[in-house]
Order: sequence, then structure tokens, then C-alpha cells
Amino acid sequence: MTDAPSSETELRRLMSAGLDGDAEAHRLLLTLISRRLRAYFRTRLARLGHGAVEAEDLVQEALIAVHTRRHTYDAAQLFTPWLYGIARYKFLDYVRRTRASMRDVPIEEAADAMAQDEAESVESTIDVERLLEDLPQKMRQAIQDVKLDGLSVRDAASRSGMSPSAVKVSVHRGLKRLARRMAKERER
Repeated sequence: MTDAPSSETELRRLMSAGLDGDAEAHRLLLTLISRRLRAYFRTRLARLGHGAVEAEDLVQEALIAVHTRRHTYDAAQLFTPWLYGIARYKFLDYVRRTRASMRDVPIEEAADAMAQDEAESVESTIDVERLLEDLPQKMRQAIQDVKLDGLSVRDAASRSGMSPSAVKVSVHRGLKRLARRMAKERER
């Protein structure tokens, strides 16, 4: 298995194998999703003025929840919305537990503080994956690493074998390409 971020298909396969008793698949799943969870929590907590230590605590809480609640996952459904449902719950629980007020949550995060329609989450995940599929591999990887997985440019460069400036250029050009494509799709 490569160190590249996994796709929805791979995450579903690993979750299903884990549910069928494959301990190695379950361990690998937890390792892969920890990257996504870490980026998710770091972004949200940074906006609240909280740091990486709290993010790591929430990653561990979410991983435990994934492990203990794995029996609630329906293999016929997408995995990522189920995972981020757990992450949203853990984030909101943290906000309540630390007595952080919802007014401290930035407006762009308010949607996470409210129940979202699961279908919308599924559609968003599919849309992002579909958009990224059309990008060249280097751009797709750079965007996945830096923007979706929350890696630093230096870490993304190390992972990909590219220079930090090449990662920055790939992210910039990839996002511009995605923006143009989305604009064209809106015109239709």
C-alpha cells in the first residue's frame, strides 16, 4: 500500500474487511483516517484559538468512536460521511465540554455546529472526488495533501518527492483549474 491518501473506495474496502475480522485492514483504516481527522480538527480548533494538543485529543476520541461504533456502519453506504459525522459530533462535544460558546465558532463553521442533511455530505464528498479526478496526479496529490489532509507544504513535498515550491505551484494551479471548471459548470 502506498502512502498516498486513500479514496472513498479504499476506505470502504478497509472498513468492510475490518468488520469481517481483518485486524490488519482495521489498523490500516485507523491509520489512514487519522490523517483526515487531524486536518479536520486542527482547522476547526485553530479558528477557536485552540492548538494541536486539543486536536490530537479529538483525533484519539474520534478513532476510539470509530472503533467502538464500527458496528453501526452500513457497508452499503459511503464511509466518509459516516466518519465525518463522528468527527462533527466530537468537535461539538468538545465545544460544549470546554464551555466554548457557539458565538466563538466562526460563521463558516456554524454549519458544522448544526445537523446537516446526510445526503448533502455525501454529495459534497462525491463532488470533491470527482473534481480532483480530472486534475493531473501532481496537482491532485498536492491539493489532497495540503488543502484536504492539512499537511504543511514541507511535509507534502517530502511525501511526494517534489520541492516545496513545486507543491505550492501545483496547489495554486490546481485550485485555479478547479475554479475555472466550477465556473463553467455553473454556466451550464
